[in-house]
Amino acid sequence: MEVRWLEDFVALARTRHFSRAAELQHVSQPTFSRRIKLLEDAMGTTLIDRQTLPLSLTPAGEVFLDMCERITRDVRDTRDHIASLEAEATARISVGATQGLLSHFYADWATEAAVSDHLTLNLKATNWVGEDFLTALDNGDCDLVLCYWHRDLPWHSRLDEERYQWLKLADEQLIPFSVGREDGSPRFALPGSHEQPVPVIDYHARGFMASAIIAHLGRTQPQAQLRSLNENSQSASVKALVKQGFGLGWLPSRMSEKSAQFGRLVRAGDERWEVPIEIRLMRLRDTRSDDILNLWNRLDAQYA
Repeated sequence: MEVRWLEDFVALARTRHFSRAAELQHVSQPTFSRRIKLLEDAMGTTLIDRQTLPLSLTPAGEVFLDMCERITRDVRDTRDHIASLEAEATARISVGATQGLLSHFYADWATEAAVSDHLTLNLKATNWVGEDFLTALDNGDCDLVLCYWHRDLPWHSRLDEERYQWLKLADEQLIPFSVGREDGSPRFALPGSHEQPVPVIDYHARGFMASAIIAHLGRTQPQAQLRSLNENSQSASVKALVKQGFGLGWLPSRMSEKSAQFGRLVRAGDERWEVPIEIRLMRLRDTRSDDILNLWNRLDAQYA
């Protein structure tokens, strides 16, 4: 039994005429009559008294009409609700963000910028690394990208101004941290020495952080002597290993503030070891909708 058959029966009950009801349902009369007969066969009883003029419903037909009206109304309301949800989802702008920014920046920024109601997060982005975010923009997997950025990224040249547009939302610093000793000093401290290189929890070479740290250390004197223990794509993973005392690691200041104040982590070096980076919002210049452009222009006015 199909919903359209129930709609046919409601139309027939209202018009009491097969031809008029068939017109309302945009089918031929033979097709319409066949559907009504299929309904009667399915219910195992006669629903229409064809001997009266105009047609009338049998007692069973009256009961069946009540059910048809309820079901068709519920189906119509559900369709309308689904359509509105889909329209709302289509109107919302998809954002891909690094896990660190999702955890320690996105919510406060979106609220402060008054854009929370316009955005939806693509949680698949927490598995993306570095250049994957630009690829996601290119492929339409998200409309905006929230990420870290700095001049020493190996694929910095890919950021063609004719294709991409970006806003700097905030400055950020990567700060070296270590677990502390009882006297408050770091267990692992920069710069280390040839004889005793400092164990370090590194970032994945394809990510946003590694090249920034390497380039900064290359410009800093004295040269740091480090012994890499492993690589991680997420700041949270670096922080977890640092807190367990395996070595030092560079953490975004927003992620480290709570630990620096309340936890066991202490700075592993002075300010010369801090690595400056940016928090950026990016998009393709050729956007899929005016909604994206309108929101971007609003943000541009705030952060320009």
